Amino acid sequence: MDLPLTAKYDLVSGSGKHLLAGICRGIEKEGLRVNASTGMLAQSPHPPTLGSALTHPSITTDYSESLLEFITPVAHDVELTLAQLDAIHRFTASQLNGELIWGASMPCIVAGDRSIPIAHYGTSNVGQMKRVYRNGLGVRYGRMMQAIAGIHYNFSMPEAFWRAAWEREGSKGSLKDFQTAGYLGLIRNFFDRAWLLIYLLGASPAVCASFLAGNREHPLVPFDASGTSLYMPNATSLRMGDLGYTSNAQSSLNVCYNNLENYLATLSSAIVTPHADYAQFDVTETGEQAQLNDSLLQIENEFYSPIRPKRVAQSGEAPVIALKRGGIEYIEIRCIDINPFLPLGIDAETMRLIDVFLVDAILSQSPLCNEDGQRRNQENLRRVVNEGRSPEVRLLTPEGDQPLKIVAHRLLDSMSKTAETMDAEAGSNLHQQAVKAAYARIADPELTPSGRVLREMRDTNTPFWQLALNYSKRWQKDFLAAPLGPIETAEFQTATEVSLHQQKAMEQDSKESFQTYLDRFYSQYNVVKD
Repeated sequence: MDLPLTAKYDLVSGSGKHLLAGICRGIEKEGLRVNASTGMLAQSPHPPTLGSALTHPSITTDYSESLLEFITPVAHDVELTLAQLDAIHRFTASQLNGELIWGASMPCIVAGDRSIPIAHYGTSNVGQMKRVYRNGLGVRYGRMMQAIAGIHYNFSMPEAFWRAAWEREGSKGSLKDFQTAGYLGLIRNFFDRAWLLIYLLGASPAVCASFLAGNREHPLVPFDASGTSLYMPNATSLRMGDLGYTSNAQSSLNVCYNNLENYLATLSSAIVTPHADYAQFDVTETGEQAQLNDSLLQIENEFYSPIRPKRVAQSGEAPVIALKRGGIEYIEIRCIDINPFLPLGIDAETMRLIDVFLVDAILSQSPLCNEDGQRRNQENLRRVVNEGRSPEVRLLTPEGDQPLKIVAHRLLDSMSKTAETMDAEAGSNLHQQAVKAAYARIADPELTPSGRVLREMRDTNTPFWQLALNYSKRWQKDFLAAPLGPIETAEFQTATEVSLHQQKAMEQDSKESFQTYLDRFYSQYNVVKD
């Protein structure tokens, strides 16, 4: 059965293929700093030679002081985005003393929660808010979960595409609302199909045993007699399962993507409504403020989802207010594992596959979400995360249980047609090659990144942490062997100095108390929660 395509597909086929020119993308890639000799999580502060983690445009930190985050500018070209990410890696590698960037999603060797230092951002109100938010994540979920890294993929369709589609539909309503509805359709299709990306790109079927020290309730088993690695034999991405960014408390959130108003109201209510289980957290063991509030969500970022609707916010503007003001500008994909076999954790073929996946999700019909569909999506994701490479795995569909391979081929057949159209615009066959490689991974699960991780661990008798460390050392060596030229190096050094001055200026300009700042920030949510 072919997947139904909307009239948008006819719009971009043939002479309309130019409407696919100018797709925008950007990458946010996380990576732990670890001791290059031992593979242990670095305990050192964020290097000052990398600038201010608060204000640097391309090098910051996520939850932990040891968790780097690299941000590329928005670009229209896949190769340019990768070149930008590569430059950030090379500059950072040159500034690390006895440390390197961990090239895998699941953490290196860790010694419990206290070995994971929470990030510092200075004394400005913005910096304090980022710090206290991370304190809240630590007391609510534990720090260990926050040491998991991934790749966030930001994506938007060209404005010309949305305008042409809107005009073809009779210019009904505003262009802003039409574009928002189109992105919501993409999101609904994404949830229905996300398991395919997890299968094809998941690279975290095993973890270092130190990650689960003291936890006896997990389903993982020892990889070998040494017990230094734990795994699930047919897992694809443990990062996207119960060991990763999940929250039982958030299961009560009924987030619907049928319209933007419901999405904004649901998140806003969760941010301003107290949650009894969190009322106990007052101060941390070091006497710091333990959380921003005692609501189910401190801010929008705490809502764990593999995809988010986004709009660039103005200074001091909450994300939901930005969306209410201007609608959806782009979407953020958050389910991409770091591939340890790639220097940057991602490559051009992977990016093109993601692009085809997302464009096809926009061009295909997108039924409104309902409870049955949401339950199917959650169960399919669980099955693929835990047992996706098993030849016996089946997925839930409206027509009943079906083998993963059959459902995957149906999706890939649709994506193949979309790839042909994208290649016609680009004058190449690179998108079709990416889909062809995906077909091969469906036929042979050993070709997936997760399959390759376990096969190499088994063939070389290497525990997970050692395999990840070996590749991390290899990529670090390559980065150092081909340093940036003097002009690029000077640009990064200038960005470093400017960011440090910006943070200092922000700290000197903080006039109001932190509590007054928070009260003013949270007052925004009352506009949309009802």
